[in-house]
Amino acid sequence: MDMVTPVLARDLAALGRVSEETSSESVLRGLTATLAGGVPGCAGGTAELWQQERLVVSASHSELVVLVDSESELGEGPSAEARVSGGHVILPDVLRDLRWPDYAAMAVRCGVRSVLAVPITVERAVLVLGLYGVRPGVFAAREVPSLAGMLAEQVTVALENMWDYDEVRTDAAQMQEALAGRAVIDQAKGIIMKSSGCSAEAAFDELRRISQHHQVKVADLARLLVDEHQRNQAGKRG
Repeated sequence: MDMVTPVLARDLAALGRVSEETSSESVLRGLTATLAGGVPGCAGGTAELWQQERLVVSASHSELVVLVDSESELGEGPSAEARVSGGHVILPDVLRDLRWPDYAAMAVRCGVRSVLAVPITVERAVLVLGLYGVRPGVFAAREVPSLAGMLAEQVTVALENMWDYDEVRTDAAQMQEALAGRAVIDQAKGIIMKSSGCSAEAAFDELRRISQHHQVKVADLARLLVDEHQRNQAGKRG
């Protein structure tokens, strides 16, 4: 049976659409659910996103989180092998494969009989996808290249879209912070100008001098000055 189905293609493509709620975790959750529901014979999926030493793990079922964690503790298994080798790894039947006996024992306890691990290298990370079957022999070796190719293409798009969107959101937040800082500095300058009768340039120089002396940011100092001024004004009105 062909592992690349229209349902799988549709759901993978949908992962590339980003919104305010999009995050690494949401993309990985969607991916594992897509694998479990879209690949014939696949009963569950896991995703391990490695960015330098940071690891984000998601799974379609809680038992598979246990299996992934055990693989990390054992230091062996199909996902670990796929990540190191850069190639996909198939266990047609964990009871007959002799490479990782401790992993096989844990897999059986989790209800897993067959495993396919697919590594995907993206510009900023390595993603290892795990597909799990409750019966042996559900992942045919001849079908894996086409499945791996589609996964690599669609997942790369989804992750890069997410990262690009994150950068846009970060830039927007930084701009908002900068504008807010500029506004509060202008307020603080106005307070100094009113109290001392100096120019705007002299008021900013005074802010900068005090900030350097106390080793605080000009914007933070300005915010303290504005807050204090507002409290004093409120006290006078009271």
